[in-house]
Amino acid sequence: MERSISLFEKDIKGEKVSIPNGYSAVIGKEKRMHLLEKRIDQIQAPDKKTYEAARERLRNQARPAGSLGALEEVGARLAGIFRTLDVHLHEKVVVTCAGDHGICAEGVSLFPSEVTPQMVYNFVDGGASINVLARHAGARVRVADIGVNWDFEPDLPIFHKKVRKGTGNFAVEPAMTREEARQSIEAGIEIVEALLEDGPVHILGTGDMGIGNTSPSTAIIAVYSGLPIPQLTGRGAGVDDEGLRRKIVAVEKGLKRHRPDPKDPLGVLSKVGGLEIGALAGLVIGAAAYGLPVVCDGFIATAGAMLACELAPQAKSYLFASHNSVEVGHGFMLKYLGLRPLLDLEFRLGEGTGAALAMELIDAATRILADIKTFEEVAIQDAQSGR
Repeated sequence: MERSISLFEKDIKGEKVSIPNGYSAVIGKEKRMHLLEKRIDQIQAPDKKTYEAARERLRNQARPAGSLGALEEVGARLAGIFRTLDVHLHEKVVVTCAGDHGICAEGVSLFPSEVTPQMVYNFVDGGASINVLARHAGARVRVADIGVNWDFEPDLPIFHKKVRKGTGNFAVEPAMTREEARQSIEAGIEIVEALLEDGPVHILGTGDMGIGNTSPSTAIIAVYSGLPIPQLTGRGAGVDDEGLRRKIVAVEKGLKRHRPDPKDPLGVLSKVGGLEIGALAGLVIGAAAYGLPVVCDGFIATAGAMLACELAPQAKSYLFASHNSVEVGHGFMLKYLGLRPLLDLEFRLGEGTGAALAMELIDAATRILADIKTFEEVAIQDAQSGR
């Protein structure tokens, strides 16, 4: 079949840019303070009629109804997002957002913060896990510095979006100011817009890099679940029992000190969050604003997705969960969001690795919908309906 995704050309900053699904592109030249609200207001619901038509086609395909399980719903959701039964995800991008964390001063991580900039260079050089898995999935990897405690060369081919050099230690002070929290989210939105300026994007994956970032992610799910911290806290990159104890104490201390209000997601981010977590939230909001499906990786990426959906509940219609992480808090995040992960492979790496692998399944879901013939198309009697 020919590619039938609806695209149109828009002149942005002197260049022609293809934007999916008829969404108007109003990129750049807007006051930063208003960007988040503008993009939230821009989010439109996927097309219900196309979704229902997709479900009907899947029911009528020449196979037992429902026999391809979760991939059927994935294909139908994509049809609604792209407003066509023949979706092609040719342009895949994984954005890995990086930032450092002051909470590491509490001894919550196995690795020192110096590893964060080292891994950014590894991503750029193409030698990290995400690079390998993204290449296998046919996806590009782009890296963003949101809050790494390092001065990268200006010509390093990454998104230079540093809000500040690492967060504060939220066990004793707010992770960031409220304005810095907003800036981190808007950095994610701006990354989506920059990608669209460079050319079409059909699906976006979100990933993270930041030593210590499972601690703010644990704090975020604690705020929204109300569950005890020990029940939500995992070992991150592999801390021992004493490290796990310190991590639990640090998160409990931070939450007791700041008492973040779950009704104020920007406040939650500023008090106990992470700069890259804010950008991950912005990626979800930005993708939804431009009608793009977004597949989130594991624990940290889903923390960002949670905040995105608190800020913009309509963004959840564009969100896909790639996998169920070993991190114990991740399952509670997925339950809170009502998302079914596509994979359960005992991953706990981050970087966007789960998102890259899930893109292959999501791609398959588009072909299941479009290419499997119906009973009528192949003139086979439908045993389920008697036709």
